[in-house]
Amino acid sequence: MDNLLQGLRAAGEETRLRLLVLCGHSELTVSELTQILGQSQPRVSRHLKLLCEAGLLDRFQEGSWVYYRLSSKNSSSLLARTLVDLVPEADFTVSRDLERLEIVKTTRVLAAEEYFRENAPHWREIRSLHVPEMDVEKALLDIFRDQKIVDFLDIGTGTGRMLELFGPDVTHAIGVDSSREMLSFARAAIEDAGLRNCQVRLADMYNLPFANQSQDAIVIHQVLHYAEDPEKVIHEAARLLRPGGVMAIVDFARHNVQSLQSEHAHRQMGFAEQDIWQSCEDAGLISQNIQVLKGDPLTVNIWTATPASSVQSIGDVAS
Repeated sequence: MDNLLQGLRAAGEETRLRLLVLCGHSELTVSELTQILGQSQPRVSRHLKLLCEAGLLDRFQEGSWVYYRLSSKNSSSLLARTLVDLVPEADFTVSRDLERLEIVKTTRVLAAEEYFRENAPHWREIRSLHVPEMDVEKALLDIFRDQKIVDFLDIGTGTGRMLELFGPDVTHAIGVDSSREMLSFARAAIEDAGLRNCQVRLADMYNLPFANQSQDAIVIHQVLHYAEDPEKVIHEAARLLRPGGVMAIVDFARHNVQSLQSEHAHRQMGFAEQDIWQSCEDAGLISQNIQVLKGDPLTVNIWTATPASSVQSIGDVAS
């Protein structure tokens, strides 16, 4: 009762309700919200503070920026979403706010697309060396097809493709990356797809900001070859996996394509099958299956593992 009353009091003011609506449509910074509302930053910040204290908004840091979004996983989340859904978008003030929001989002997309254009030739060059991404994505979907996923984590989310792929079928999904530019692109991608249950965060894959046993499914997609210490990444991910959860590691088999190291900053020249299994075992995971997707000259392997305490197993999928 107290939480409900506090939430209603916090939302019971025009500017704060407008802020809720905007943050229900997109993750936004104070400066972006100030631009949309046409109000001073101190005033907007005070309203945001009240909404966060009431549990209606989540606040998170991304480098020097602070983002706000509608709360997703606390006792006030349902109230926050209900209030946003009850506000008529045809209302003059709200519709004007949403029009200005589209301008902000368009600016973001243009910046993200510029970064993508600059880097796309490198990504296309790497993709040409291995099997089509659609084959990898199909294999991943098959792995998790029969699993009920409430919390999904994509480590090294990049453009957010894994969030787009799994987002429609999970309750909550989050992608982490150490690049703000990539997060900007991923944020635009999931918003364009209307995936309100998905979010992205700036985070270090060696020290992830999540509680132990907080995830049902974890994907580490083409990330380990950038890691100085791949085993540490696996250990950190294993810490987050719930009993019965599943981790999928997608990366290259051992190879001799030297240009990936000299021109594309790869730290590892792929991985031997047993090396990943050993890292999983050391992290308290049990190996389940490996799929081998042969390419020329790069072969993509998908290792799947589950916590040693799990009773659940994954059915074998033919390589």
